[in-house]
Amino acid sequence: MVLEKLGESLKTSLEKIAKSIIVDDSLINDLVKDIQRALLQSDVHVQLVFDLSNRIKQRIKEEKTPPGLTKKEHLIKIVYEELVILLGGEGAKISVDKRPFKIMLVGLFGSGKTTTAGKLAKFFQKRALKIAMIQLDIWRPAALKQLQQLGKKLNVPVFGEEKVKDPIKIYKKYEAQLKKYDLIIFDTAGRDALSAELITELNNINRAVKPTETLLVLSGDIGQAAEKQAKAFHETVNITGIIITKLEGTAKGGGSLIACSVTNAPVKFIGVGEQLSDLEEFKPENFVSRLLGMGDIETLLEKAKEAIDEDKAEDLGKKFLKGDFTLIDLYEQMEAMKRMGPLSKVMELVPGMGQLKLPKDMINVQEEKLKKWRFIMDSMTKVELEDPEIVSGARAERIAKGSGTKISEVRELIKQYRQTKKLMKMFKGDSLKDMEKMMKKLGKSNMKFF
Repeated sequence: MVLEKLGESLKTSLEKIAKSIIVDDSLINDLVKDIQRALLQSDVHVQLVFDLSNRIKQRIKEEKTPPGLTKKEHLIKIVYEELVILLGGEGAKISVDKRPFKIMLVGLFGSGKTTTAGKLAKFFQKRALKIAMIQLDIWRPAALKQLQQLGKKLNVPVFGEEKVKDPIKIYKKYEAQLKKYDLIIFDTAGRDALSAELITELNNINRAVKPTETLLVLSGDIGQAAEKQAKAFHETVNITGIIITKLEGTAKGGGSLIACSVTNAPVKFIGVGEQLSDLEEFKPENFVSRLLGMGDIETLLEKAKEAIDEDKAEDLGKKFLKGDFTLIDLYEQMEAMKRMGPLSKVMELVPGMGQLKLPKDMINVQEEKLKKWRFIMDSMTKVELEDPEIVSGARAERIAKGSGTKISEVRELIKQYRQTKKLMKMFKGDSLKDMEKMMKKLGKSNMKFF
């Protein structure tokens, strides 16, 4: 999970509220101290932590508990809302409302600009846009080759010239061709620091390209220093937003996120992993919800829509509830889950799952099991997939050999299929409507999970 340590610390703090009998000054003081400790350990600026603490205390003291909420739920709501404000409030979304839409990436060496260009291409490619990328970094020897490799993976065209040492000339050469694309991503050169030379180069590119968005790419491991960099770039090249990378593996990620939120350039995307699909729009409300273990229904549904066709999903859902699904249906569901990402990341989006504190080893075992089951199903015939009950003896042995698994693992899959089918048959009458009601309830208020 992104900022796992911060999330665990904050969840532990809120669990104290859930377990407490009364909400008094002692509980509130302990809660505030725990939040302060968690944020400071994540490299958040002391003054910002102090201001947040005061706002929480003031709101608890002055606000009356709204109807329908207990005092404990109101306290959690205040903490949630103040953390959202600290991280930028409503957030800022990029809407591609003109053609061609131009995104220029800027930043220092090592921030991950080129990889981020590929991630952005993947993100907007999913939204049915025709994408192109152009490399304007004339300093780093392998810059063009790296972008070309990413473009090849995505089937996105990449423009650039290895021998031309003028970014403006490179752009002018391809300017006419680029006009046929919906979205163009410009990767630019970096430096060890924001020097006068870099400022001049970026300003020249800016005047020639006239980007719709100029996004600063910052590495999450720089912590509070992000604020200084963001302000410096904003004052010199007028950035419109920030992308923070490498958030999944750094204790300083909280510091960089919050430091940027206090500048005039909002955080628009965050990098949450090494894969090209590991880029998310930064929505403070959703992010804090996941951080506190409340889940993120919106992002979960977005991932589900990308992974499986809506009509197919509805059809599969009805089959499962009636209990008349086959292993082919189960296989399709597993493939959809695979496309949604690692099981651990999907689980943190489900309301309540973030608070179960399932051991990583247990999640890893489940992921390994799903992989083996896919191999087993690949070794089965269509008849066997449609009627798994016929799989026994010689058939199980053949499937195990073909998939490189054990006979016991083949039998385990069949057993799981039977148990799932039996469980689904227990739903009677209005089960589908009941489940829909439950999902709507989950979407309306995640607060009830405490």
